[in-house]
Amino acid sequence: MTITQIEYAIAVDQFRHFGKASKSCHVTQPTLSMQLSKLEDELGVILFDRSKSPILPTQEGLAFLKQARIAVKEFNKLRNVVESESTELSGKFTIAVIPTLAPYVIPLFAKDFSVKYPKVELVIEERKTEEIIKLLDEDSIDVGILVTPLSKDEIIEKVLFYEPFYLFCDPKSPLFKKNKVSPESIQNENLWILDEGHCFRDQVLKICKYKGKRKGDIQFQSGNLETLKNMVKSWGGETLLPKLAIDQLDSKDRKWVRPFSSPVPTREVSLVHNRIYLKEKYIDALQEVILSKLPEDISSLKMKSLKIIPIQ
Repeated sequence: MTITQIEYAIAVDQFRHFGKASKSCHVTQPTLSMQLSKLEDELGVILFDRSKSPILPTQEGLAFLKQARIAVKEFNKLRNVVESESTELSGKFTIAVIPTLAPYVIPLFAKDFSVKYPKVELVIEERKTEEIIKLLDEDSIDVGILVTPLSKDEIIEKVLFYEPFYLFCDPKSPLFKKNKVSPESIQNENLWILDEGHCFRDQVLKICKYKGKRKGDIQFQSGNLETLKNMVKSWGGETLLPKLAIDQLDSKDRKWVRPFSSPVPTREVSLVHNRIYLKEKYIDALQEVILSKLPEDISSLKMKSLKIIPIQ
């Protein structure tokens, strides 16, 4: 039994698909399948029911995988101890970013980080909040970039910045005529929101005290802020967008934006990682790069004029 075989088994359990698992492990599917079969032969049990779609672990497989994750976590600590003593960052560094931050935050740091630390293999994934928490617990990723506070004792949060919300509304909306809007003035039946599972959706529901559905013939929820913006442009109504998304708008679309009155509804964006962690240098380097690339009007925001919206 090798640590590589164990990692292959964990990858198959994560993706429930041999092709996707082999791709994540950077090996061919036949190689992964062969090594997994060797592992099962040595153990004398079948770890996965290959007749199912998606592939599912057997009862014996579930017990093995639970202990396997602990073994890989301890093994990786050995590698991290050596890397932490090195003066130059190198090796694999995996970051997961929530979808409502990914299009705006990743371009801020990805290129600059790679140029500054060329020996680091930077892996970036787009995941929802609950997935990131699970992956951190499994040591499948090194750090997450998401909205906080999470209020979880096992996770450390390093605040990066505070990002205000804005209202994006079409000219026919009564709110279009206002210089600033209050959350109470938003009509639920005119509001386009993200689908379930997004923390941004939960925050919007709290801001607007959402209780009902849209009026009219269409009930639509998206997982993409850009889609919601385009629905407002096509169908009318309103949606909420974060500051970094507003910065991406052209001059024509900016005319559809209205700020909130003080205290401004805001989300807190942080780097999060496990308390037992040895890649502190990597996280400090990532934090430094992101902070250096933030727009000044975000990096200079002060808490007193903001209202942090919880995600739970």
